[in-house]
Amino acid sequence: MKSYDWYHMTRNFTELYPTLAALLPTGLHAVCVSNLHEKGDRLFTTGDKPAYMFFIRSGEVVLERVDAQGGSVVLQRTRQGFIGEASLQSDRYHCDGKVIATAEIIQVPIGQIRAAMDHDSAFASRWVGMLSREVKRLRLQCERLSLNKVRDRLLHLLETEGQNGKYPLGSGLKSLAGELGVTHEALYRCVAAMERNKVLTRDDVYLKFLTYENNQKSRSA
Repeated sequence: MKSYDWYHMTRNFTELYPTLAALLPTGLHAVCVSNLHEKGDRLFTTGDKPAYMFFIRSGEVVLERVDAQGGSVVLQRTRQGFIGEASLQSDRYHCDGKVIATAEIIQVPIGQIRAAMDHDSAFASRWVGMLSREVKRLRLQCERLSLNKVRDRLLHLLETEGQNGKYPLGSGLKSLAGELGVTHEALYRCVAAMERNKVLTRDDVYLKFLTYENNQKSRSA
């Protein structure tokens, strides 16, 4: 794990991290520390006491928990934004925070976030707005997991969280399988079948939903 130059980061915080700068009060900018984490690093493990909130600027981090069969269940996946928002009001972590693609992560002391919320109603309101957006995303995830077929779950993900019919693979299909709540073997078979049927294509970066592209062409014709 590498830390960025303290002075450089604080001096140019708004320029370097506009999304985070817009959310946090100016007084919190100086207590933020940016680190570069490698794949496999753990930000925290189950049972740890939360000390920081973690903002993912680039890369990919998941919250995961081991299920009764010993498999990994992905509870949250973040490529940009905070991860594990509930830890702000928790005494202990109930899952692990794992880096699955090299990530730049900004840590903000939880105690100072809490203090700022107590005295800055505008900041508290912005934070609630951020949580509201995350709740909507989690509702979509619950809706997706209620679907029985792997294909239906994958299409739901592409339609609701993809951009212009494209969904970033991040660290690969195996990790994506955990988010969809299926085995990676089942997901590989599903993707292969959908490629054969020209429903989607896959490269090293994206899954691309071809039906979306065809629909867009039909609308513009």
